[in-house]
Amino acid sequence: MIHRVVFGSIERFIGILTEHYAGAFPTWLAPVQVKVMPITDRSRDYAQGIYDKLSALGIRAETDFRSEKIGYKIREAQMQKIPYMLVVGDKEAENDLVAVRTRAGGDEGTMTLNEFIAKIEKQIESRENS
Repeated sequence: MIHRVVFGSIERFIGILTEHYAGAFPTWLAPVQVKVMPITDRSRDYAQGIYDKLSALGIRAETDFRSEKIGYKIREAQMQKIPYMLVVGDKEAENDLVAVRTRAGGDEGTMTLNEFIAKIEKQIESRENS
């Protein structure tokens, strides 16, 4: 009898990867690479524009438009082990910036969206394990 388990081997492989990285996949492998979080409803359109631009470039992103406190949203994204969080408010929208946070390193300061895109694309392309 020949026994073939195609899906079983894929499931084991994903299980091994998840165990190896403890769920904190590197950016290039993470199912969600960036979470965009507006601080207030006034910055919702700006956050949606960022999401649209990231998605158009093939970067896996999500938005969090819930009316929760920003600290709660950040903590939840860290618990989900999302590599990058972009926090946007009125100040960032006015100056066309994003406040970048990482799941491990915390606050990385503000930068332009193009600087962030260049950074994450380089990291994805080089398949860094950070």
